[in-house]
Amino acid sequence: MRTTDPREKSVAIVGAGASGLCTAKYFLQAGFRDVTVFEAGSKLGGMWCYENDNGLSSAYKTLHINTSRSVTCFHDLAFEPDVQTFPDHWDMHRYLVRYAEHFGVSPNVRFNTTVKKVRPIDDDAEGARWTVEFESGEPEHFDTVVVASGHLSVPNHVPQFREQFSGEYLHSHYYREPAPFVGKRICIVGVGNSALDISGDVCATADRCVLVARSGALIMPKYLFGIPGTDLTMMIQRPWLPGRVRRWLLRLIAYLAHGDQTRLGFRPMTQRTHATSNGTIINDVLYRRVEVKHEIEGIDGQRIRFSDGSEGEFDVLIAATGYLIDLDLVSDDVVKVERNRLDLYKRMVAPGWPGLYFVGFFNTDTALNMVFERQAAWIRAVELGEARLPAVEAMHEDIQAKNDWVRKFYKATDRHTIEEEHVPYLKDLARSLKLMSV
Repeated sequence: MRTTDPREKSVAIVGAGASGLCTAKYFLQAGFRDVTVFEAGSKLGGMWCYENDNGLSSAYKTLHINTSRSVTCFHDLAFEPDVQTFPDHWDMHRYLVRYAEHFGVSPNVRFNTTVKKVRPIDDDAEGARWTVEFESGEPEHFDTVVVASGHLSVPNHVPQFREQFSGEYLHSHYYREPAPFVGKRICIVGVGNSALDISGDVCATADRCVLVARSGALIMPKYLFGIPGTDLTMMIQRPWLPGRVRRWLLRLIAYLAHGDQTRLGFRPMTQRTHATSNGTIINDVLYRRVEVKHEIEGIDGQRIRFSDGSEGEFDVLIAATGYLIDLDLVSDDVVKVERNRLDLYKRMVAPGWPGLYFVGFFNTDTALNMVFERQAAWIRAVELGEARLPAVEAMHEDIQAKNDWVRKFYKATDRHTIEEEHVPYLKDLARSLKLMSV
């Protein structure tokens, strides 16, 4: 029989990255006594563990986080004083290990345990609600399951690039360091953070480096007036400021740092986009270490033809073309991936399936850890019985409204289906929790 004390519920969390560790911490602090974090590899930290033996990390050797340490840290644990302003992956990994140890999460992590399937128990309404099956060993039953496995581990390959280019092809997920690309002619497709970072890595020693920026970009500076860019943007990301004013101020900061980015070859922004942050790309373009193109019109062997009529021979094509949400562990009957998004209430709940939650399946315009904390607190309130989820129909209506919002303001690409501007999203979470309060 299920206990009447919610803290007696058994809780399974899939993934020991930042979102999984944060969620476990929130449950443990609330007094839940049966919390288990399942980690496929042997280390904490998820994507921030360089060369993680779970095989899922896309971290490269020179990777730094795009938000400053003051914005990136969880609210109740600062980085060590000697950590650089923009932590690298080693800093992030040490921080997450310290976070897990500081809040007593580490003993609850079961390493080298790959979750293969999470399925509902439909024949025992009074017992545990979910069965968790593993790659090896017997399945186990839980009242609550939180999927925190991330969405940046399955590369989104563009068939044209992968199949037609006869030189060396790789997705940015597999890029690790610039040494193998010295002296080569390199074409990098994408204008996100990884594409810009990799361009900066390889351009100084490449024979040629072309960046194919297929859409408009908002490239934010790492520093402005000696202040970390994200510290500046957090000053204007205030709930009382209208959204159009916040966005205008963000564009103003980018303009003050870089001027008109279209003069460098980047396309103008016609819709909202996921902002990027880079400290070198503007100079790399100005110094002609990086050439900016708009589209690839055709590929013939190693010869690539661009939309401006130019073409050239390339040794390497790096596709920084994003990732696919991989959710094989949950049946399509529970939640189905549609256009690389999950139709979840408040980005967390599959309507009609109590006790199952998803943390971190979004893109946002600020440090992820800040949003992970709010999601974890929201889920904890529901599982404690302090809040009650709305009716299934109401949740579906809310999901449809969110999808309509994304279609209205963002480019119609699969990359943008999980976009969230954190100021309205966090306000929405707080408002919904108040409305659901018991």
